[in-house]
Amino acid sequence: MASKTMLLLFATVLLFTARASSLDDHEELKIKVTYVKAPAPQPLVKAPAPPPLVVKAPSPPLSKPPSPPLAKPPSPPYTKPPTPVSPPVMPPTYPPLPPVRSKADCIPLCDKRCMLHSRKRLCMRACMTCCDRCRCVPPGTFGNQERCGKCYTDMVTHGNRTKCP
Repeated sequence: MASKTMLLLFATVLLFTARASSLDDHEELKIKVTYVKAPAPQPLVKAPAPPPLVVKAPSPPLSKPPSPPLAKPPSPPYTKPPTPVSPPVMPPTYPPLPPVRSKADCIPLCDKRCMLHSRKRLCMRACMTCCDRCRCVPPGTFGNQERCGKCYTDMVTHGNRTKCP
């Protein structure tokens, strides 16, 4: 309770000091300015004019007239070398998918599919389920789900995520 009283007292003192300091800021500042007239500048004295220059007439030309300067032949305009045209990049072609007849056929295919996965057991379990239902495992270690058709791409988990790796 004593701390609340001290806090209230401190806030009151702070409020009054802030108000008193804000009242002091409204004093006017008066400055007396005295202007002094500058003396007039002295007139400039002109310097004496330089003596006139004597110009000699040009000497007659020598017996041989000057030859015109040699001009460089114009360089041909710059043309860009033709860029080689590369053939369009085609997606990799995979061999036909091996037929899957039983769950035993899925094991080596899913093992190859999941070998680089960070959670291999989880990948193998999902892959075995998809292979058993859809009778297909896509080639490679990632992607290419469209190779197995709508069954493989549309299978989802309870959280609406794609099930098949």
